[in-house]
Amino acid sequence: MGDTRPVDFNAGPGLIWGLDFAADGAAHEVARCDSAHDGQFRWLHLSLADQGTRTWIENAPGLSPSTRELLLSSDSHQRALVDGDAVCCILHDLERDFDVGDTARVGALRVMVTPGLIITARRHPLGSADIVRQRIDSGVRIAGPANALDLLTSCLSQNIDAVIRRLSADVQSAEDDFLEGHRPPTSQQLLGIRRRLAQIHRMLEGTQRVFRRLEQDEDLPESLLPTVEKLSQRLQGLDADALAVQGQLRLLRDELDLQSSQRTNQNLYLLSVMTALMLPATLVTGLFGMNTGSLPFTGPYGTLAATLVAAGTALATYLFLRSRGFFR
Repeated sequence: MGDTRPVDFNAGPGLIWGLDFAADGAAHEVARCDSAHDGQFRWLHLSLADQGTRTWIENAPGLSPSTRELLLSSDSHQRALVDGDAVCCILHDLERDFDVGDTARVGALRVMVTPGLIITARRHPLGSADIVRQRIDSGVRIAGPANALDLLTSCLSQNIDAVIRRLSADVQSAEDDFLEGHRPPTSQQLLGIRRRLAQIHRMLEGTQRVFRRLEQDEDLPESLLPTVEKLSQRLQGLDADALAVQGQLRLLRDELDLQSSQRTNQNLYLLSVMTALMLPATLVTGLFGMNTGSLPFTGPYGTLAATLVAAGTALATYLFLRSRGFFR
């Protein structure tokens, strides 16, 4: 079970899961947020939808006012804070439901890292926390807070990377259909892919700013600096993947626009040709349609003669246009 598990209110204030990590990285379940600490450091994953969580954070020992404010703030803008030995940040991740892995909604994951305690808190279920718990349950060992932050960001990247790969596959499938002459993708389909890519790019860009801010902060604990630098580079590469898919989508849209423009120009060309060929015939029929005296071809074969004159003028027009290189 991961981040989508129901909150056990008997385990403490909004505690989704809690783990104590021994010196060898092995994890042990935490029964309550305030239970005895029997490991090297503790990781608590909390639900902010529970009022008890807010009360516990407000009264938890060892948390500074600025740390409490970041964890409890209603502002979901991505940002970072270094307060003593505590490193706090708000990161964006994709929300999920019990039966839907990707809801296309962006949620905020609040993170606080200290040498002995890690708190992650969210209001709605997030994909990255679910992946973290799955990895720990599968035997991944965490040797310290830096390693835990690395794991958390790696899972967040994995969650976003899965969406990027799926969007890339959608673009490639649409491109193959277009090149093979099958039914081309609709503008609505491409607009949906473009919207998701723009959403992902904004998320990654904001997360990169958070880690750059931490890199430049002189108060950042020395033990976390290598991890923060590595995570910043990883996010930069992930953002480059998203931008590459955006470029591929832009080329496909340009090809579709070019094809549509060529089709429109061809239709206008045919319409112009038909108009030019019919113009002399229209002039002839208009002339013979005048209600005046002394009209030619008023005999028994006048209609046939007028038709031949109209056809002859249309043919003459066609030959003239062809000699001028109008047809290609």
